[in-house]
Amino acid sequence: MSAELQYLSGFGNEFATEAIKGALPQGQNSPQKAPFGLYAEQLSGTPFTMPRSANRRSWVYKIQPSVVHKPYVEIDARRFLSTPFDAVPTPPNQLRWSPLAIPEEATDFVQGITTMGGNGDTAVLAGFAVHVYTANTSMIDRFFYNADGEMLIVPQLGSLLIFTEFGKMAVKPGEICVIQRGIRFRVELPDGQARGYICENYGSPFRLPDLGPIGANGLANPRDFLTPVAAFEERDGNFEIVCKFQGRLWASEVNHSPCNVVAWHGNYAPYKYDLATFNTINTVSFDHPDPSIFTVLTAPSETPGMANIDFAIFPPRWMVAEHTFRPPWFHRNFMNEFMGLIYGEYDAKAEGFLPGGCSLHNCMSGHGPDAATYAKATEAELVPHYIDKTMAFMFETRFVMRPTEFALSTETLQKNYYECWQGLKAEFSAR
Repeated sequence: MSAELQYLSGFGNEFATEAIKGALPQGQNSPQKAPFGLYAEQLSGTPFTMPRSANRRSWVYKIQPSVVHKPYVEIDARRFLSTPFDAVPTPPNQLRWSPLAIPEEATDFVQGITTMGGNGDTAVLAGFAVHVYTANTSMIDRFFYNADGEMLIVPQLGSLLIFTEFGKMAVKPGEICVIQRGIRFRVELPDGQARGYICENYGSPFRLPDLGPIGANGLANPRDFLTPVAAFEERDGNFEIVCKFQGRLWASEVNHSPCNVVAWHGNYAPYKYDLATFNTINTVSFDHPDPSIFTVLTAPSETPGMANIDFAIFPPRWMVAEHTFRPPWFHRNFMNEFMGLIYGEYDAKAEGFLPGGCSLHNCMSGHGPDAATYAKATEAELVPHYIDKTMAFMFETRFVMRPTEFALSTETLQKNYYECWQGLKAEFSAR
């Protein structure tokens, strides 16, 4: 592969890129013989008959086609689980977890995926799963692809160097990447260890949200999304491809690197995004706005306005609202909220919500600022205030997140989380 990382810019664009000049066929996608003896192969991320604006597909020109492999056999999925998430009852309680430790034994990115929960059904293309990954070993001769859904990866500790069929992406904490359904990749760890979060989306692909009354500009801008240029490995040997298919892990032997795409064109390709480029929209008068104004990506459902899952962030920003309780207010939601913290502190919690940790507030479960934050916010002088050095995020979904047995039994579950609200005493007085 090329030693340099390069990118193409723009969300959902139709790209054309080649690692060797002349490798892309001109005028047609599958000529009788592709240049340089390559094989033409189409990767379709949506049905063929989707409207042109929603259709996602790419043509790749490979040294060997993807069909060249031995039969898959099921392997141990460890803690990388999938639907139906019904091993244990789902409690209505507010839940919060401390960060998972980096493992001591050799663990690569796929081996280190621990499922915290999810819902829906991979077979009917609806729902999601949320995972935390912890790893200390690079994937060199091992590759992975997910046939059940696309993966939104949120690094929290340590950078990832992701080698995909379409090229290479370096993704560090403060950035995200999305690897779509079916794309093969491996992950190296430049910093020796890594931890982060994964949202596995079984539904429609992530896209930018409509801006409505906001207008033409704001939130995440399409030009800030980066897709890798073509790069390839010409390696023969003994390699393993791990596939997630219908909730189980399967492995196959292959005699060449799957990252052997010399050229490609299309609009179905992995991408990364720097969260620091998000153009935050906020109130400049009064009241705390709904978190929907912080949406980076959305995966719509068949019901307008009700997402299969949204990805929202809470970045550094000015707080200037007057006559207003500025942190998130006490609320109960139809939607379900899983939150994580990449770095810094979250403005609605005084303590306990740590970088690498996470929380879950399911449908109609009351939540909001803890007692210490409430007391501080109600007495604060409402001058312009900049929230700095923080980055929290939320996976918000129409589906109740059903925690796994591991999530409800692990020592990282903070069993005293409920106590942070017990100091909210009745102060009512009719006088």
